[in-house]
Amino acid sequence: MNAALLARNDDGPAIAPISPSREMGAYEELWLQQGATFKTIADRFAADPTAMPSDFVPPSIAETRAREVMTKLSKAGVTRFGVRIHHAGNYPTRLRDAKHPVELLYFQGTWELSETRSVAVVGSRKPSDDGIARAKKIARELVAQDFTVVSGLAYGIDTAAHTAALDAKGRTIAVIGTPLGVYYPKENTDLQKRIATDFLLISQVPVLRYASQAVPHNRLFFPERNITMSAMTEATIIVEAGETSGTLTQARAALHQRRKLFILDSCFQRKDITWPAAFEARGAIRIKSMEDVWDALSVSSPLPKN
Repeated sequence: MNAALLARNDDGPAIAPISPSREMGAYEELWLQQGATFKTIADRFAADPTAMPSDFVPPSIAETRAREVMTKLSKAGVTRFGVRIHHAGNYPTRLRDAKHPVELLYFQGTWELSETRSVAVVGSRKPSDDGIARAKKIARELVAQDFTVVSGLAYGIDTAAHTAALDAKGRTIAVIGTPLGVYYPKENTDLQKRIATDFLLISQVPVLRYASQAVPHNRLFFPERNITMSAMTEATIIVEAGETSGTLTQARAALHQRRKLFILDSCFQRKDITWPAAFEARGAIRIKSMEDVWDALSVSSPLPKN
């Protein structure tokens, strides 16, 4: 982790050096406080827009928490990682479009990939065979047009999107719902490690809070990562999803954040779900071919397909 970064004021000149380690520890401490959620923490920073995490936590506590995080990550095999902090370094300003924006992200890999044109490809953890095939085809076509494929490393559509992008020699980013060094599902351990090493793996999940509470509570981090995934990308493509799928959290976020939301025409053909029509009425775009995506994203001259 970098030893120092420069705090910035509204993307202006650097105004003061900060310690990423101390800010990380302070942020982790905020998450350990009673009743902490993404909303309560975001509200705290919204009330003081120039604040850093260390403005709310005594230095001694922040430094203690930072050591605890480093110990846990080291035990999990995470020896190299970075953080991105609001007001410092290369924190992506588009994350502020989220309803409750996160103040700190953990990452492994090449952060510069977050600055490339990217589209999220998401959907059901238990898709049909046709859904898997569609996700792979979409990922390949995005790669062919030089887009980075972003997804959440879950079973099903996510895994298909990541692997197809890699097979096509493209770029991929995974935004996970666990801390760094935690692998879920276990079957994607090798895939997660490859993305962390060769591409970009991002987590917004607080390490100490995650370790201190039961699994049912930690499941709540998964839909929150969908909100961040939407904010980081130009658009989200929903390949296949049920009526109560967590994917719909990302759909709602995309519209709130004024991102493009694409829904495959095949979703509209299903008689057992109503969400596609509901989201189309709110501004989502039904796509029958990738030409609909290129038109909406102003890709005027698509590159030749392999």
